[in-house]
Amino acid sequence: MEIRQLPFSQVPYLSKRDQSYTMGAPELRPFYRYDTERSSFAQAIEDKKKDNTDRKTLVETLREQYSNLETSQPVKDNIESLLKENTFTLVTAHQPSLFTGPLYYIYKIISTINLAETLREQYPGYNFVPVFISGGEDHDFEEVNHLHLFGKSITWENEESGPVGTMKTDTLQPVLEEVREVLGNSERAEELYALLRESVEGHSRYADTARHLANALFKDYGLVIIDMSDARLKKLFVPFIKEEILNQPSKALVEATVARLEEAGFSEQAYPREINFFYLGPELRLRERIVLEDGTYKVLNTDYAFREEELVAEIEKHPERFSPNVVMRPIYQELVLPNLAYIGGGGELAYWLERKSQFEHFGINYPMLVRRNSVLFIDQGNAKRMEKLELSVEQLFGDIEALIKEYVRENTENEISLADEKAQLNALVKGIEEKAREVDPTLVKTAAAEGQKMVNSLEQLESKLMRAEKQRHDIAINQMRTLKDKLFPGNGLQERYDNFMMYYLKYGQEFFDILKKELDPMDKRFTVIIDR
Repeated sequence: MEIRQLPFSQVPYLSKRDQSYTMGAPELRPFYRYDTERSSFAQAIEDKKKDNTDRKTLVETLREQYSNLETSQPVKDNIESLLKENTFTLVTAHQPSLFTGPLYYIYKIISTINLAETLREQYPGYNFVPVFISGGEDHDFEEVNHLHLFGKSITWENEESGPVGTMKTDTLQPVLEEVREVLGNSERAEELYALLRESVEGHSRYADTARHLANALFKDYGLVIIDMSDARLKKLFVPFIKEEILNQPSKALVEATVARLEEAGFSEQAYPREINFFYLGPELRLRERIVLEDGTYKVLNTDYAFREEELVAEIEKHPERFSPNVVMRPIYQELVLPNLAYIGGGGELAYWLERKSQFEHFGINYPMLVRRNSVLFIDQGNAKRMEKLELSVEQLFGDIEALIKEYVRENTENEISLADEKAQLNALVKGIEEKAREVDPTLVKTAAAEGQKMVNSLEQLESKLMRAEKQRHDIAINQMRTLKDKLFPGNGLQERYDNFMMYYLKYGQEFFDILKKELDPMDKRFTVIIDR
């Protein structure tokens, strides 16, 4: 495998904020606490010790959550180590996307695992546990109900509403069959299908299916997967739920930060509301916003309504029914976990950058924000096409039409550029304008307009010459378009589209081994892996 690392500035598919944070732009420095360096963890450790995490409740909850999962020894060891004051977590999170969804689901987890391993080497007096939060309380089903395999979209059709994690798995049978058909009947395809079938048929709730699959893929690396919807964990959050709902501090705090970010040139990422909680209901089957209207706390689109004292009683008795939105979720996870860093993509870190003052208000340490690794994986077939077309990795990240024009110019035997002729024509037009000015200044505009017509005609002729020359290179151009589309599906990043099974089918466990070997989230560059 050949490894190439590109600066984020050379990746036009990444947002300005993503590039700015990763490259340490000074205008974003006021919005986070720690520089993204391994040396910064020494201070993060000392700061997090002051949070007094309830380790006993955390470990008891994890033990029970793993009681029905095949638990590897590294996972068992990591869970038990969380009882010790010298153990800290490194966290990433994602919604329970259909059979892991896009590749970056895999990349963020491996980034987290690798960071934990390297920190153990640098800080031998401490233990670091990689933790994955599977966010089953989210209810945006359309965000997680599909995956892409070999250019084919596979969608989970389901009429249920409410949290995705509580949805029943029996409607996944058609998805399993469709995936099996696309994968084929090779030995690895059967291995993947058996893994998916076991994760579906062994559980009635989709949250458990998602945890089962992630555990099967990463248990040997010691990844601890936690379901944050647990009532025992929510009980720890009760004072914060009451503070947010009754006093509503987050909206003003976040809006003030957003205003400062906008002054620095960055737009709002997550919209804060007066109350940043949903209500799940007694059956935990709905998820609707809580609003305050005329002194009564109401749950939208339902008949649920509470006076203040009734709401406080409900929070204290049933904290599991209160689900934090994107504004309060970071506070919740940092309260529950002895966490030092959040590892996420550019979009996730964008909303974390709006949270610093909110963390200060709630008295919880604000973690280090680590940009997960981004990867472009180029298999042997596409690598050979690149070599044949003499295309570099850097060129592939650019605009395909500009790349084609460049290719045609470099490979044509004919002169198709009319740059010299256009320069001569522009000079001629300028001379005509000067003569017109001497005779009658009112004719200058007319002369300029006629000159522009001639320039336009010349540009049209140049475009026709380019089209004619392109036809002579039709096969190569089609190959270039195909290559671009395979590596950048829909003119976007591969990691946001393809599912890992495409690569596992070809490479097996080696695919994970390669990622495990090469990904370092402290390397602030875009990783390109080329199978030569």
